[in-house]
Amino acid sequence: MKSVYTILLLICSNVFMTLAWYGHLKLAEMKWFQHLPLIGVILISWGIAFFEYCLQVPANRMGFMGNGGPFNLMQLKIIQEVITLSVFIVFSVLAFHMHVKWNHVAAAFFMILAVYFVFKG
Repeated sequence: MKSVYTILLLICSNVFMTLAWYGHLKLAEMKWFQHLPLIGVILISWGIAFFEYCLQVPANRMGFMGNGGPFNLMQLKIIQEVITLSVFIVFSVLAFHMHVKWNHVAAAFFMILAVYFVFKG
């Protein structure tokens, strides 16, 4: 069950991370946000990233073998990267109306292969 909780926490943390890293690009379409100085944008992103850390740190602690979890460090990192890519694709399609192209699918396939290989052996 720890693996499920770890992955769910990582998904939720990545939603906040993606909003912190790229949400300001979408918010730039709003008038009030356009006049915000860079330090204001940074502080808003840090505020959002706080919640990402509140979920990501427990996920890694719970999931890490050294703490009784099911994953070694390399597995945790590869899982994190696949989740990051997946959340980003959904965000970019919904928020920016981007289209998923063949090369994006190919990249996702190779990320899935990375997960396979990191759990192999």
